[in-house]
Amino acid sequence: MATPEFIRTIRASAGHELLYLPGVTAVVFDDEGRVLLGRRVDTGHWALPAGIAEPGEQPADVVTREVEEETGVTCVAERVVLVQALKPITYPNGDACQFMDITFQCRALSTEAWVNDDESLEVGWFDLDALPPLAEHSTFRIKQATQDGPTWFQASTSAPTT
Repeated sequence: MATPEFIRTIRASAGHELLYLPGVTAVVFDDEGRVLLGRRVDTGHWALPAGIAEPGEQPADVVTREVEEETGVTCVAERVVLVQALKPITYPNGDACQFMDITFQCRALSTEAWVNDDESLEVGWFDLDALPPLAEHSTFRIKQATQDGPTWFQASTSAPTT
């Protein structure tokens, strides 16, 4: 997974300091109701397609770009299903990041999926009742995308002061 040039530029002066970055996750469904997943190179685990925005890029454009870059599938973003600040993470090289994730429900415009970059070991479509093992956050995002409710967000844990 190549680090984007703009992140390398920031890291040149910020070092390993925590960067707060805008990220997106795609829950892509095909016409049969299957969901698109990729098995990640870095962890070996199955996950939803995801990535970070380039400066000036709109979130819906980021999500469709990331899906195509990772899986070869073209899709359209249909709605935002979740907005969440994720927990900070530290990579093996010491770089710290925290992502503000916007998860989109997407509809596939093409369904032929293949490993299209160096981020995935394999990609594929899965019936919702036959998903491979997934992290809890991935299953939660899929659940939110299958419901017609409003966009989910984490409410503040402290009451506002008057």
